[in-house]
Amino acid sequence: MSSRISLEKNQALALLQADADKILQLIKVQMDNLTMPQCPLYEEVLDTQMFGLSREINFAVRLDLIQEEDGKAIMENLERQLSALHEVAQDTKNLS
Repeated sequence: MSSRISLEKNQALALLQADADKILQLIKVQMDNLTMPQCPLYEEVLDTQMFGLSREINFAVRLDLIQEEDGKAIMENLERQLSALHEVAQDTKNLS
């Protein structure tokens, strides 16, 4: 039984990480093809996606599928990656 619980917890963590990766990919595509970070559409998509992921993580923590620290790590990692993307976009804009 404990191996099943461990498997379910690993699956939950993997699904949350996959959702974080999808958000990062969505923002990359948006920045490359559609809008820049100062655009309200970009901010709205980012805010909505980040809020949704935070709710998913909160739900998984409440179900005891992941540790709160793991959820925070997913969010912090995604925020760092998004910040790096934003900096690259700003640098590219400044070079133009």
